Amino acid sequence: MKAADHKTGEAAPPPTAESAIRRILVADDSRMQRKILTASLRRNGVEVLEAETGDAALAICRETPVDLVLSDWMMPGMDGVEFCRAFRALGSDRYGYFILLTSKSGKDAIAQGLDAGADDFLTKPVNADELHARIRAGARILQMQRELVEKNRIVSDALAEIRTLYDALDRDLTAAKKLQESLVPEVFHDLGNARISLMLRSSGHVGGDLVGHFPIDGWRVGLYALDVSGHGVTSAMMTARLAGLLSGAVPEQNVALRRRADGGYAARPPEEVAARLNAQFMAEMDTDHYFTLLLAVFEVPTGRLTVVQAGHPHPALQAIGGEMSYLGHGGLPIGLIPDARFESFTLQLAPGERLLIYSDGVTECPDGEGGMIGEAGLARLMRRHHGLSGRAFLKIVSGELQAIAGTDDLPDDLSALLLEFDGPVAS
Repeated sequence: MKAADHKTGEAAPPPTAESAIRRILVADDSRMQRKILTASLRRNGVEVLEAETGDAALAICRETPVDLVLSDWMMPGMDGVEFCRAFRALGSDRYGYFILLTSKSGKDAIAQGLDAGADDFLTKPVNADELHARIRAGARILQMQRELVEKNRIVSDALAEIRTLYDALDRDLTAAKKLQESLVPEVFHDLGNARISLMLRSSGHVGGDLVGHFPIDGWRVGLYALDVSGHGVTSAMMTARLAGLLSGAVPEQNVALRRRADGGYAARPPEEVAARLNAQFMAEMDTDHYFTLLLAVFEVPTGRLTVVQAGHPHPALQAIGGEMSYLGHGGLPIGLIPDARFESFTLQLAPGERLLIYSDGVTECPDGEGGMIGEAGLARLMRRHHGLSGRAFLKIVSGELQAIAGTDDLPDDLSALLLEFDGPVAS
C-alpha cells in the first residue's frame, strides 16, 4: 500500500499498522550501531536513512519526510534531545514518531526527553525484539493519527462544501427577500379622505407575513393582512401564493373579487373569501402550515368596513384623542379545519379615527423581562404616539419594539396596516 505522494498531492489510502511506517531515520554517531539497527529494520521492508550527527539528521528531515526516528541521546554537536526538539519545531503536518536511544534510565532524563517531544525510549544496548515491539506500537499510534488527519480532511472538505452551498442559499434568500418585499410595492396610498400605510419586516431572510390592499371599484378598497405559520422558505412560498390570490394587479385571479356582467369587479363578502381559501388550501396543500387572515372591504366615502377575522390578532381602533379598543371575535385560522365557518362584522370609522391591523409578531414581541408586550403594551405605544401618523407612526412603533426587546433581531416577523380616516366625503 503506497503512502501519499508529496509531489503530486494525491490522497493516500487509509493507513494500516503495517503501512504507517515506511521510512525510518537512524541517527547515531556509532557507525556499528547504525549498521546493526539498519540491518534489523530493513528485514521488515522499510526504507532506512542514516545520519551520524543530530545536525545531519535534521538536514535530512528538512528534505525528506520520515515516519519514525531512532536517535541516540549522546552525539557530538547537537545531541538527541536537541535534535528531537528541533525535529518537532519543523512543524510538519505529518507526525513523526521519535524514539530516543539512551543508557540513561533516571526519571529526570526521561522527563527531559518527553519535554523535548520524544514519544518513547529504548535502553542501549538495544534488544531486537523490544525494538520491533516499540516500532509496532509507534505504527499503531501513527495509524490512528493519520486516520484522524484523513477524517479531519474529509470533515473540512464537507464543511467547505456546506459553506459554498450555504453562501449560494444565502444569496438566493437575499434575492427572495427582495422579491418578497416587492409584494408590497406601495407602502403608502392616499385615498383623499383616508390613507393606507404599510409595514413589513421579516425576522429572517424571508418571512410568512404579508399586508396589502387592492382596488375593488371606484369607491371601495380591499385591505388584508395574513401570517403563515412557521418561518423560512416554505412559509414564504405560501405567502407568495397568497399574494397572487389577493392581487390588485391581476383582478381576475383575486379570490376576493367576482366579475360583474358589465366587465367590472365586485367584492365577495369577506367571510365567503375566507371559506373559499380554507376549502382551497385544505384540498390542495399537503402541509402542516396554516395561516391567519384579516380581510376587510373599506367603503372610502363613508368610512364603513366589513371585516372577517380568521385567527388574526384583534385589530386596534384608536380615536382622535388616543383612546384605544380592540375589535373582532377571533375566528379560526385558515387551513386547519375542513368546512370551517367564518363570520364578518362591520365597523363605522368616525372622523379622525384610525385602525391598526397587525401580526402577532407585534404583540408577542419580547418585553425584555421574559414576557411579551401583549395588547396592553401595544395600546401604550399607540397612545404615546397618537400624534404621529402614517409611515412615521409605523416606523417609531417598530423602533420602540426593538428597544423594548433589546435587540434588532426580533423572533417573529412584524407587519402592520394603518388605515386613517379623515371623515365622510360630502355628497
